[in-house]
Amino acid sequence: MNEQPLLAHLIELRTRLVRALLGLLIVFLGLFHWSGDIYHLLAKPLMDVLPAGSRMIATDVTAPFFVPLKVTMLVAFLISLPHTLYQVWAFVAPALYTHEKRLVLPLVVASVVLFFVGMSFAYFLVFPIVFHFMSSVTPSGVSMMTDIDKYLSFVLGMFIAFGVTFEVPVVVILLTKMGVVSVATLRQGRPYVIVASFVIAAIVTPPDVLSQTMLAVPLWLLYEAGIVMSVFLGKPIKRDDSEAEQA
Repeated sequence: MNEQPLLAHLIELRTRLVRALLGLLIVFLGLFHWSGDIYHLLAKPLMDVLPAGSRMIATDVTAPFFVPLKVTMLVAFLISLPHTLYQVWAFVAPALYTHEKRLVLPLVVASVVLFFVGMSFAYFLVFPIVFHFMSSVTPSGVSMMTDIDKYLSFVLGMFIAFGVTFEVPVVVILLTKMGVVSVATLRQGRPYVIVASFVIAAIVTPPDVLSQTMLAVPLWLLYEAGIVMSVFLGKPIKRDDSEAEQA
């Protein structure tokens, strides 16, 4: 590792932050014209199950403008995320040992991919099923008219819940490779993880058994996948003394 003065670190940090924000801004400005279409795409899972002629509503005067804007900003953030992570990596990498770089970089890439997979799982599988269920249990004479701001809050919460859930294998692998826990300990904790999965699902999802199960089961299976991958990757990493002497 190369030691640098504090001022040099601060200047480098400022440069990386500015570049990351510029990347986000450029993508956002490029998508701004299609903000309405982007929100329509986000609302499609719900709109597909509503009765013909039904619409979503806006109870806030500024919501028709700001809600699509928020969605566009979210999409811009996701699109520019690889560039943002590169800036983070460029700032952090010089301070890491070689063996740490070999561990961190694949885990960061895997984390991003799994988060996107979790969001896709929620959008393409969970949302249609949950919204169809909600629509089917709506009492007769009641129109299901959702406010666009509340809908955005709901889907963002679900995206985060499923995105974080799909990070479980990365967390398990990181804990085992760093020697915090052993594979044997993870196996012994399996019953507690199953119970905790359903408890977490009950907290972060709507109060229906269907959506809770669709979060809890993947959470448990991903925990099992993390154990399998930990066994495949082998023993925990050890700090190289030669690298420590060079630091």
